[in-house]
Amino acid sequence: MKTFLLYVATALAEIVGCYLPYLWLKQGRTAWLLLPAAASLALFAWLLTLHDTAAGRVYAAYGGVYIGVALLWLWVVDQIRPTAWDLAGVAVALAGMGIIMFQPDR
Repeated sequence: MKTFLLYVATALAEIVGCYLPYLWLKQGRTAWLLLPAAASLALFAWLLTLHDTAAGRVYAAYGGVYIGVALLWLWVVDQIRPTAWDLAGVAVALAGMGIIMFQPDR
């Protein structure tokens, strides 16, 4: 569970770090948003170093959690309800994450 929560925190840091420049570029918000965006992306990079397995495996498994958090962001922030297809895709991605992270003899 600790690993999964760390992946969720990592995904949130990445999404916030990318969303704030999006607000500046696409919605004309203040360029000051780039400062917390940079801090969030630095946090994202640091959080990736806290995972206790090989970097390539971390990135591969992280992708599954990122997809789930991104769709949660779609629902909560963008206020667009995910479709059944979205949820099926998340289920497949999280299954892949589980296979990668919890393989025997690791």
